[in-house]
Amino acid sequence: MPVQYDLRPYLKVLARIDAINVAGLPDGELKARVDVAGRRAFAGEGLDGLLPEVYAAVREACHRVLGMRPFDAQTMAAMALHEGRLAQLATGEGKTLVAVLPVVLNALARRGVHVFTANDYLAKRDAEWMGPVYRFFGLDVGVVGQEMGGDDRRRAYAADITYVTAKEAGFDYLRDYTADGPESVVQRPYHFVIVDEADFILIDEARVPLVIAGTASGPAIDHGAMADLVRRLRPGVDFRSDEYARTVTLTERGFSRVEELLGGVSLHEPQNHLLLSAVHVALHAERLLQRDRDYIVRSGRVELVDEFTGRVAENRRWPHGIQPAVEAKEGVEVRLEGEILGSIPIQHFVRLYPKIAGMTATAVPAAEEFQEFYGLRTVVFPPHRRSVRSDQPDVVFTDRRAKAAALVEEIARVHATGRPILVGTASVGESEDLAAALRRRAVKCRVLNARHDAREARVVARAGMPSAVTISTNMAGRGTDIVLGGGDARARDRVAGLGGLYVIGTNRHESRRIDDQLRGRAGRQGDPGGSRFFISLEDDLIRRYGVMTLIGERHRPTPQDSPVEDHVVRREIARAQRIIEGQNFEIRRTLWRYSALLDDQRRSVYLWRRSLLYDEVEPEACAAGAPDHYLRLEQAVGAPVLRRTENRLTMHLLDRRWSAHLALVEDIREGIHLQRLGGREPITEFHRQIVTAYASMMDSLREEVVATFRQLSPVGGTVDLARIGVQGPSSTWTYLVNDNPFSTLGISLIAGRSIGYSAAAGLVAAIYWPITAVAMAAGLLRRWIRTRTREAPGASASDDERRTSERR
Repeated sequence: MPVQYDLRPYLKVLARIDAINVAGLPDGELKARVDVAGRRAFAGEGLDGLLPEVYAAVREACHRVLGMRPFDAQTMAAMALHEGRLAQLATGEGKTLVAVLPVVLNALARRGVHVFTANDYLAKRDAEWMGPVYRFFGLDVGVVGQEMGGDDRRRAYAADITYVTAKEAGFDYLRDYTADGPESVVQRPYHFVIVDEADFILIDEARVPLVIAGTASGPAIDHGAMADLVRRLRPGVDFRSDEYARTVTLTERGFSRVEELLGGVSLHEPQNHLLLSAVHVALHAERLLQRDRDYIVRSGRVELVDEFTGRVAENRRWPHGIQPAVEAKEGVEVRLEGEILGSIPIQHFVRLYPKIAGMTATAVPAAEEFQEFYGLRTVVFPPHRRSVRSDQPDVVFTDRRAKAAALVEEIARVHATGRPILVGTASVGESEDLAAALRRRAVKCRVLNARHDAREARVVARAGMPSAVTISTNMAGRGTDIVLGGGDARARDRVAGLGGLYVIGTNRHESRRIDDQLRGRAGRQGDPGGSRFFISLEDDLIRRYGVMTLIGERHRPTPQDSPVEDHVVRREIARAQRIIEGQNFEIRRTLWRYSALLDDQRRSVYLWRRSLLYDEVEPEACAAGAPDHYLRLEQAVGAPVLRRTENRLTMHLLDRRWSAHLALVEDIREGIHLQRLGGREPITEFHRQIVTAYASMMDSLREEVVATFRQLSPVGGTVDLARIGVQGPSSTWTYLVNDNPFSTLGISLIAGRSIGYSAAAGLVAAIYWPITAVAMAAGLLRRWIRTRTREAPGASASDDERRTSERR
């Protein structure tokens, strides 16, 4: 079973911990006990036998240093983390403190422990908050932040304990595997990671690919001209979009109109396919992507809005030319896309750790997925104090206008009593529209719809003050306690008497976990609180997935201003949410099957590259393939220099081949669904093709190494690879891709023989077809770029250039 409710095994160990009396020990002796355990752990003794002694000491140290003693449930959850489990603890149960016990225990082995947090602010906050306990036992703690340079990162990862976001650790992994020398590597081998907010990082963010890109020359696409062109097209005449604005296509008249605007070119001619691709991308950006819903414009840059959180997604870009098309549409600087040097989904990155554990308040709905993908069994722990939060039934309206009016009335009514309100919205635009409507009613409110940062945490933490109205995204202040009354005892009593914090959700999400996280902002640690969702039958979730088709004709309400009272409507909306969750799981499962083999190839390539970087392999190809030239160079520069030169040459050519392989795999993905039309199973054919491509890449690499080696000549007792164009890119930068990396795959691959797979196929088509239409044309563009740039040498770059935060 993926979920465990039986806590008896942990209660037995808890009794052993309680039996160890450390309360009367002086600090020195308490430290000495853990120091002895550390020496035993470093010598190779198993940590399980040391757990009771160490946990007893750490629990006492938390009390002395922080003034917080872990409760029994927290201590048992800490045992589960040490076992490599996923601990479900209710919101407000002190997960930050729970992590300290297993972190100390596992850090005693001196192999490093990482704690993944949801954002940089929480990484810094938690490291500073819990740091005194670690230092009490002689352990050092480091924090990795986005703006840090290479030396600071290296020191942070060398610490016994490192707090960092999963994406930043993943970016450093990619940077390390494009490093020119060992001195540029910042991470050491992985040991143990604890993932806080595990459902957000391991489920919602799991498919998001981390990308490292480098400079590459390419065709000069005038995105500004394309943006101007598509604005001149007439909807319904030159192009059509579907009912829900998911797809947009040129009509025959539209093709003719575009050709006319381009000066009479024929878009059907092969030499103009790149131009056609640019038109499709610009049309997609103009008609399907909406400002303040899909993205915002801030400080002269287009910043994407995360589909799961509704807030600005830091450092994320659309693929396939969509990003520069949107930038041109908005009249901001069009940034370089570059050539992908390496990528890895967070899902696969986290699995690089030999031991994984996690914590969240909402694990059970995704327990099967946690077990299947990560081998994590969910253990549910009871709250320290029973929750008394009142979760009211949804209020359903037939249209958005009626819902918006009811929301304003409800907020104004409750605000008049002095009760604090937290409103979770689905988009930036919605939060601002609601705030404007409230201000017209003289209701003061705070709006949070930007990135995670300290300001957000401070505002959310004060959302429990009397009369406070805070409007934020559905993920408001995750990881931040909302204290009733803001810490003032009299204010707390007043708020508690009014019923505590009132949480209002303005939309249902695709996942119940996100809704539950929003509800969980209220009623923490036994506090009073309440929650309610206001939804309409015109909300995106209802329309996008055709939820109305689940509601029988006689239960479908006609437009009205008052709420819909039919329980069947609420029941079917809840059922649709469960169906969508299941379909999303099937999508992730299928995409996992397609990405697993590429991940095996990535591991193999990176393992070889690391051995080349550290000169751990004895080169043989050049001595065997060009023996006379090898001997002449060896006599000129010496065997050690020549060995390093051959390894560096092999490493750089491997980088170039791997980059081309990633692009080829992406092209295969985009067309693999057509295999079904020929009666072949797409996944089988996909595996066959990428295995063949990988074997071809590795076979031809040896020949390329030897051929390039023959061009080398000694200069001043060394060999300069740059003289023959063997160099890395002039600069590199990292970003996340805001897209399903399998673009067209999902439309048909997931359609299998079962009802679940067929339903999932329709879901993927609904979600990803806008990207698909663009991606198929964009594949032509990428292939053309590769043929023009594969042999083009790049210029060197300093480590500071490579890690500049602006380009990262």
